[in-house]
Amino acid sequence: MAKKKNSNSNWIILITVLAFVISFIFSFISEIALGNTGIFVGVIILISFILIGVIFDMIGVAVTASDEKPIHSMNAQKVKGADVATILKKNAAKVSSFCNDVVGDICGIISGSAGVSITVTLTKLSDINSLLLSLIVTALIASLTIGGKALGKGIAIKKANNILYTFSKFLSYFYKPKK
Repeated sequence: MAKKKNSNSNWIILITVLAFVISFIFSFISEIALGNTGIFVGVIILISFILIGVIFDMIGVAVTASDEKPIHSMNAQKVKGADVATILKKNAAKVSSFCNDVVGDICGIISGSAGVSITVTLTKLSDINSLLLSLIVTALIASLTIGGKALGKGIAIKKANNILYTFSKFLSYFYKPKK
């Protein structure tokens, strides 16, 4: 029991540090990009962060919802990426927490910051009421994020094994599990 509690404490520390590092990097990229671009590029950056959040949410759900049997079968046949898929599935709770909570929440926060930046720029360029503009931008970001995640979750549940395998195959180019 003590080992499991220590392992959980280590996971919490690791995920907290990862959240800080990823937030720092995403914020840095967002600040640099949004500070030196026009509205169009700013909106593209904003949509990119929303899409990253939706995609990682889909991955987290897919790993949790996937069926282990086909993954083990592919692993036995030495299919590229199946070994990574096995590891992800074995650690589904942690993978889901990282994808849904860490990356998803960070993207949500960065999207909000990007929305503020876009609103400030638009307010300077137009006669639109800043409060009204802020409300519209915030509502658009929230609706795109929530709608995207709702759509993504449905797809992730239906196509869980395909999404897990595709993500695992991609990861296998960067990560080689120890045999």
